[in-house]
Amino acid sequence: MHPHICPHAAAADLEAPAMTKDLSFAERGPTASIERGMEFTPKFDEAGLIPAIVTDSISGDVLMFAWMNAEALSASLVSGHAHFWSRSRAKLWKKGEDSGNVLVIEDIRIDCDQDALLVRVRVTGPGVACHTGARSCFYRSLTLGPGNPAGSPLVPAKI
Repeated sequence: MHPHICPHAAAADLEAPAMTKDLSFAERGPTASIERGMEFTPKFDEAGLIPAIVTDSISGDVLMFAWMNAEALSASLVSGHAHFWSRSRAKLWKKGEDSGNVLVIEDIRIDCDQDALLVRVRVTGPGVACHTGARSCFYRSLTLGPGNPAGSPLVPAKI
């Protein structure tokens, strides 16, 4: 079995990730097991979501931030393409489905308490991850310093 495939996914789900039947992950155990163990027990928030930070697998650049629910995480693990949960549209979406900028997952990492994901990807198509056409959704910077109050204008980020 592929190391990123949810161990609860049935063989039929490998062919049709959108039709994943079993969206359950292992139950969370004691803190020591969560932090030091090797069992994947993701902690979804009260809305059923887990944050996913998406980076370029080669450069390490942060490309985007999005939310995954159990269905999006399972579809991502099974298909190898990044899926997310759109809070504004209240639906599952495969990144790049319309734009062609599909995110091919190279690696998924979980943080120490298993409540955030780091999704390392290769971007297909024109190679942009942001819906605006920018390579990264983080294409603007805030200006720091005592002379820059909270309302300071944004500046282009150095990528």
